Amino acid sequence: MILNEAIDEMISNIQEVSSEVDSESIMKMLDMLIEAKNVFIIGLGRSGLVARAFAMRLMHLGISVYVVGETITPAIYEDDCLLAISGSGETSFVISTATTSKNRNAKIIAVTSYEDSTLGKLADLIIHVKGRTKIDSEKDYIKRQINGRHQPLAPLGTLFEITTLVFLEGVIAELMHKMGKTEDDLKARHTVLE
Repeated sequence: MILNEAIDEMISNIQEVSSEVDSESIMKMLDMLIEAKNVFIIGLGRSGLVARAFAMRLMHLGISVYVVGETITPAIYEDDCLLAISGSGETSFVISTATTSKNRNAKIIAVTSYEDSTLGKLADLIIHVKGRTKIDSEKDYIKRQINGRHQPLAPLGTLFEITTLVFLEGVIAELMHKMGKTEDDLKARHTVLE
C-alpha cells in the first residue's frame, strides 16, 4: 500500500537525520536553551504546530518559554534565545522575527533544511534537519529518473515537519538527562486545567 511506503519514507528520513546528528551542535543547542533567560519559539503553518509542541515540553521542563505571536509574549532581549523553525529558511515572518531578534542581540537557533538560507545566515547555531531536497522538487521526469529520485510520497513539507517533531522530542530527552529531570518532574508542570 502507498500508506506503508509513505510511512517508510518518513521513518527513513528520521533515521537519516538521527544518524547525522552533530553532537557538538546538539550540546551547544542544549546550553543555549538552558542558559537563556527566556526561550522564544517560532514556526508557521505545520512547522508552527511542531514549534508549539516543543514549547510545551520546554515549559514542562521548567524553561521559561514563549510562542512568538501570542498575546502574552514579552520583548526579546540579549539574554534570550529564539528558536526558529523553517524548512526553507525563507519564511518571511520567521526571517522578520529572526532579524528583530538579531538586532536586539538575542541568540538564534535555526532549525532548517537549508543552512545557506536567509534564516541560516542570521543564526548563531544551525540545526540541519533534512526535508525535501532541491532535487526532490525537480519537475523534469527524465532528470529525476537519471538521478534515481522519484516523487516523494510524503507531500510538501511533511518530511521536514515530521522529522523536526521527532528530532525535537529527542532534544527534550537530552535536556531531561542534562537537567536531571524525570517524567514525574514534567508531570508536575503538566496542565490540570483540562
